[in-house]
Order: sequence, then C-alpha cells, then structure tokens
Amino acid sequence: MTTDLTNIKNNLELRKRVLLQRLSRVKSGMIQEHSADWSEQAQERQNDEVLEAIGNESQHELTQINVALERIESGDYTSCTDCGEDISLKRLEAVPYTHLCINCAE
Repeated sequence: MTTDLTNIKNNLELRKRVLLQRLSRVKSGMIQEHSADWSEQAQERQNDEVLEAIGNESQHELTQINVALERIESGDYTSCTDCGEDISLKRLEAVPYTHLCINCAE
C-alpha cells in the first residue's frame, strides 16, 4: 500500500473512532429521563430530535467509512464502482469514502 493510501486509511480509522465516540455520547444523552416541567420537557424533546439527527448523520458517515476501509483491504479502493476507471488520489484525499470518480460523480 502506498504512503498516500496508508495516510488515507489512518485518517479514515481515526474518523471512525471519533464517530463511534460521538454515537456513544448521543445514545447516552437520549436515555436520560425528561423532567416533570412541561416547558423543560419541550426543550428536552427538541434536544432529543437534534441528538437523533446527529446520530443518524454520524451513522451514515460511519457506514461510508466502513465501506471505504473494506475497499482498501480488498484492493478496490482506487477504482470507480460505476465505470472501473481510477479515482484520482486528490479526490480520495478530499472525499476519502467516495466510490465514484469525478466523472461518474457529476
């Protein structure tokens, strides 16, 4: 594996750890009971919705990262899944979980 791909893989693994920690905090934040006060309860429920959205987005990114890591391990990482052409290193550095070359992404 080239140094550039090793750096991308390391960055993906680091991002994965960050997302797993975030998901853990989101889950623990949503388990808390709501207060008896109605106005506080409304704010708490709104906070729950925000936490749920953050959790969903984090889970989506985590899924993309896992697929990218699998593609690195299988040797398919630099190949576009649509046309089979190479994905440029600059594109992979900018969007490390992409599976499309710039032409197919457009």
